[in-house]
Amino acid sequence: METEALTSDHQVFEDQLLPIFEQQKAYAQTLRISNVEQRKEKLKRLRQWILSNRIAIQEALSKDFQKPVFETDITEIYSTKTELDHALGQLHKWMRPAKVGTPLVLIGTRSRVMYEPKGVALIIAPWNYPFYLLVSPLISAIAAGCCAILKPSEMTPATASLVRRMVAELFESREVTVVEGDATVATALLKLPFDHIFFTGSPQIGKVVMRAAAEHLTSVTLELGGKSPCIVDATANIKDAAEKIAIGKFLNAGQTCIAPDYILVHKSKEKELVQALQAVITQFYGADPETSSDLAHIINSQHLNRLQGLISDAVAKGATLVAGGKANAETRYLAPTLLTVVTPDMQVMQEEIFGPVLPVLTFEQIHEVTHFVTERSKSLALYIFSQDKQQIEYVLKHTTAGGVSVNECLMHVLHPDLPFGGVNTSGIGKSHGFYGFVAFSNEKAVLHQRIGLTNYKQFYPPYTQKVKKLFNLLLQWL
Repeated sequence: METEALTSDHQVFEDQLLPIFEQQKAYAQTLRISNVEQRKEKLKRLRQWILSNRIAIQEALSKDFQKPVFETDITEIYSTKTELDHALGQLHKWMRPAKVGTPLVLIGTRSRVMYEPKGVALIIAPWNYPFYLLVSPLISAIAAGCCAILKPSEMTPATASLVRRMVAELFESREVTVVEGDATVATALLKLPFDHIFFTGSPQIGKVVMRAAAEHLTSVTLELGGKSPCIVDATANIKDAAEKIAIGKFLNAGQTCIAPDYILVHKSKEKELVQALQAVITQFYGADPETSSDLAHIINSQHLNRLQGLISDAVAKGATLVAGGKANAETRYLAPTLLTVVTPDMQVMQEEIFGPVLPVLTFEQIHEVTHFVTERSKSLALYIFSQDKQQIEYVLKHTTAGGVSVNECLMHVLHPDLPFGGVNTSGIGKSHGFYGFVAFSNEKAVLHQRIGLTNYKQFYPPYTQKVKKLFNLLLQWL
């Protein structure tokens, strides 16, 4: 099988992309009538390819930013396999038309919701989980019966090349194809009238995608990010919380869209939590984390410089560097870093950190926490560590986030029956499992009416007094 890639000096012309798009547009008409077994067969081949190429996936991620092999297994391979297994097990239910009830005024009719593929989808993936965040929406697109053009991140060239090989071995280009390149390529792709765009990345680029989609009234799923708060109240088990926060924050070197971005800890527990976090960092990565093979590095020098700038700004404004801060420009290493005495005016609290830097702030009353969170942009995730059910419910009812884990970090993203996505600036639309299937589907309403006498014919013109009286009775009693 063949696939397409356009990487000629990072210049892509619209007339090169248009034939690829039109080929898929034509083939989408064939795919729309594909049955459950045909779609499952494609998912099975994809699953087998991933398991057979496990080492190649590990090597690509390691080459791109020294991602630990085991982290690749967990966050790139296992997470993708889980999505595939769930789709394979549930697709027959998802594709089945959903029956709906009949109101009294429509007695004699029967109705259902049909799920039909939207058509040709564009999937744009980021660099932080470059395999999973490209293949996961592809699974949903295949399940829904769509064609897809994939745009991997140019910041992870080894993974992009691997994905291109995978697609070439599994699909015809008229069904799934890969287009590589930089922002110029993405801009050219966004000018095409796709039926759906699935984008994962920053809110800033998400706005660009949404503006481009508006030109064609194309539907979008935007998985963005933001500053996900982590709340630790006075009743929390500090040792347990520290372990879970540390893995949530330092997995993938903090380059995770749902990583806890900052901690709000009860003032009485701040010292204990910070000490516990320091101990966990040593437990996870040793006395010198730079020598650890279990800690990913920063994607590029630009992001490393940005992170160092955040640390320097915080310290200059009065923050205390409790742990970490050490960097190696040559290997793009940044140590797991803890900052205390952090204030909202510091740059580290003004933007999504997206790195192994964890600011710690304190509170005394739970309403301070909810006020602090709600006066900022709505987050993709929120974490609560507490043994007080009333406080947990208070936070859940008084804050908004795309997803929440209670006494845990990140794990809600692994549940195949939970919707994943943000709110406003942290995202639009949901994905994973059935929600991903729906994202790439048109929910078509279908009503079947009987022939001959129907209830509604009683209200046809002319609108006599008898008709009006009958309608008034209907309005009053039904």
